[in-house]
Amino acid sequence: MSKSIRMTVYSCLFAALMVVGTYIKIPIGPVPIVLANFFVILAGALLGSAWGAASVAIFLFLGLIGLPVFSQGGGVAALVGPTGGYLFGYLVAAFVTGVISERGKSRPVYDALGLAAGAVVIYIVGLPWLKLTLHLSWTKALAVGVLPFLIGDALKVVAAVAIVRVLQSTAATLFPVLQNRTGDR
Repeated sequence: MSKSIRMTVYSCLFAALMVVGTYIKIPIGPVPIVLANFFVILAGALLGSAWGAASVAIFLFLGLIGLPVFSQGGGVAALVGPTGGYLFGYLVAAFVTGVISERGKSRPVYDALGLAAGAVVIYIVGLPWLKLTLHLSWTKALAVGVLPFLIGDALKVVAAVAIVRVLQSTAATLFPVLQNRTGDR
């Protein structure tokens, strides 16, 4: 199997995980707590900037055409609603996470920095959008769009760092064997 086909499959799998992560949610206000952002930053760290962003683009496209893949459903209305900024932030977050992780060449510090930066990027893009769409003050927007999520997102980053470390060490030992069996180099 060629590398591009394999990466396309991985991107689609991560898009599917994002959809599943959207349904694992705790509704606490205009922005629910979801697991999708965990898979977004994980995609960036494991697939790299381009393929990680591609997986988010697939996820966003599925929602854009009307499939109920977002916490607010699907379609254009979900993308321009209060959580739309966070959804577009996913695309930037996967890319940023991937860029930082790629530069670090699998060093744990860079992976951790990339994952944390990706989580922060989601807030940077999502918070102003939330403020504008709901006509909130900055204080209120922070109270409903950032503060309830900080501890959970910190735990997601820690878990993602652990998963990346395990998968990268496993891949280093397993993929050469698998590649030799399939003739793919």
